[in-house]
Amino acid sequence: MANNLTVAIMAGGQSSRMGKDKSFVLFEGRPMIEVVIDAVAGLGDEMLLITNKPDEYAHLNLPMVSDVYPDHGSLGGIFTAVYAASHPHTLVVACDMPWLNRSLLEHMIALRESADVIVPRWEKYPEPLHAIYSKACLNPIEAKLKEKRLKITGFFGEVDVQFVDREEIERFDRNGRSFANINSPEDLEEASGQ
Repeated sequence: MANNLTVAIMAGGQSSRMGKDKSFVLFEGRPMIEVVIDAVAGLGDEMLLITNKPDEYAHLNLPMVSDVYPDHGSLGGIFTAVYAASHPHTLVVACDMPWLNRSLLEHMIALRESADVIVPRWEKYPEPLHAIYSKACLNPIEAKLKEKRLKITGFFGEVDVQFVDREEIERFDRNGRSFANINSPEDLEEASGQ
């Protein structure tokens, strides 16, 4: 367990493609949010749930935080997580990633002191909803939110970012499954068939 680390699960999203809240879609017989909570349990010494629907998640008995900037997408959720965190670094994961790889997450956590953002990059694309953010990200993110520039990686140029690239990821997760998320009934069906 990493001390001085907050783990934040983003349970916001509109879930428009799924047609219902992704957090509670069953994955291998369990609500997906519970699969994700188990995957990250104990990685930090604080766990937060970022949601604007606290009533729906109350049964999970986790501290919940609503968006500081509502309706500002995932970037707003990341800001809220880092802002609310008691610790200097926050591991942010999405509630629809049921294949989180604990060894990869532990590897990233071990790197957290080396940059303001530790983010995996599979192919050419960063995975910002599977990343670690330091408090140094707050001001640059807030500036983007105020400008309504909501691309998650938009503030990366203003902070120190360390990418964890494919070669490094493959030591823990051979096929990048960690980053697969379930957005639609089709994704769920495909996942069930594997």
